[in-house]
Parts: sequence; C-alpha cells; structure tokens
Amino acid sequence: MKTLLVLVHVVVSFALIAVILLQQRKQGGFSGIFGGGTQADMAGQWQRFTALTKATVLLASVFIILSLVLVVSHS
Repeated sequence: MKTLLVLVHVVVSFALIAVILLQQRKQGGFSGIFGGGTQADMAGQWQRFTALTKATVLLASVFIILSLVLVVSHS
C-alpha cells in the first residue's frame, strides 16, 4: 500500500511540474502577488480560472494531501 502511495505521489509530482511549466507567463512580475489585482466579485472567481490553473490547484492539493498521508503512515 505504501509503495502505491509513493508511486502515485511521484506521478502527481511530475504532473504538477508539467502543468506549471505549460502555463502562460504573465507580464508584470511580482505585482499580482502583493495585491496588484483586487477583485470586487470573488464569488465567480473559480469560473474565470483557466483549465491549467484549475489543474494546478487540484494537483497541488493532491500533492499536499499525499505528502501528509505519507508522513503520517511513516510514523
């Protein structure tokens, strides 16, 4: 079971790397990180994300959950 989790974790890691590298580069550097683009309507924000952004969020979440599961199962 643990070997399967490690294998899935490696596959998710490579998929996350690939999805991040496929994303388009935004112009403006770090301006968006520090509050550069404020939105009044946050309710519909998920629908405005691109498919690559949604995939990144999903894969990052799975990566974090698998990391925590592997750490807990190691103890």
